[in-house]
Amino acid sequence: MPNRQIIRVSLCFVTLILLSLFHALVVIAQTPDAEQQPNTRPTVIIPEKKPVPVAGETEMQCAGFIELAPALRPFVVVGGEEEQEQNVYASGDYVFINAGRQQNINVGQEFSAVRPRGRFSSKFTAKKGTLGVYTQEVGRLRVTEVKSQVSIALVTNSCEMILLGDLLRPVPQRAAPLSRRETELLDRFADPNGKQTGRIVLARDAREVVSMNQIIFIDLGAEDSIKTGDYLTIYRPIGTPNVARFQNGEISRNSSSGFESERFRGGKFSNKAQRIKDPTDARLVNPPLTSPEIKARRPPLPRKVVGEVVVLDVQQRTATVMITRVAQEVFTGDFVELQ
Repeated sequence: MPNRQIIRVSLCFVTLILLSLFHALVVIAQTPDAEQQPNTRPTVIIPEKKPVPVAGETEMQCAGFIELAPALRPFVVVGGEEEQEQNVYASGDYVFINAGRQQNINVGQEFSAVRPRGRFSSKFTAKKGTLGVYTQEVGRLRVTEVKSQVSIALVTNSCEMILLGDLLRPVPQRAAPLSRRETELLDRFADPNGKQTGRIVLARDAREVVSMNQIIFIDLGAEDSIKTGDYLTIYRPIGTPNVARFQNGEISRNSSSGFESERFRGGKFSNKAQRIKDPTDARLVNPPLTSPEIKARRPPLPRKVVGEVVVLDVQQRTATVMITRVAQEVFTGDFVELQ
């Protein structure tokens, strides 16, 4: 009898184990595979970089321009608070303007101080006559007090030292173009696109070699349908001389007697010996081959792209632009092409 009870208990125990295993198998069968389960890992979304102005406040206020027909500017800086010991003025100084209540000047009114430097022409441009009057922008003033015929103004920003006699004009309404997202590297050998072309005729501060974020002036303007925010490619023909010129010849001058020594003559096969023009010519004296001859009979080569600019301000015959990308240094006289 006890043996039968032990057998029954054992059978019950085995049955419970089998039921548990069966239940586990059913649960596993109903659970979807890991590959079929949805991805519960968090997704990181990187926000797209918002466009920012390509030029800062200093570039926009101090760029300068080449104006074809300057308007008469009757308002002038005529004095300074500390003129007994200084004759130049900068940010934080107080200066006097030759206009007051009688000329409808108001407290808080702002002016741009400019300095015309003279009529400008360039050997690089194909346009006839003058391009306009090159004018420096030297600072900003804000009127703090108004008298009958004179006003006191604070220099709020100075691009150059302000001098007595600098002219005042209304603050120009300019907005810096927004930067664009560059998805590709600068194509250094891009073909022409057939659009408007011009030249770099001047760089600010009379620089001859300029680079990124610097201000230059081109001979394309409103008469050429150029607009603020336009991008242009800077390029030059292959072989155009640099500012620092060098002799464009062979590395070593050729010699009719070769480069071997007088004592140990190994023949005219030195690494720097003459190159022969025609290897099939059986003559003892074969005409040499030179680089200028190769250049004279080669096919047209692609142009060399050296940078990119964006237009900040447009005048009638010219535009003020800022360099945004470069592949190498940029020279006055380089060409530009509207993109």
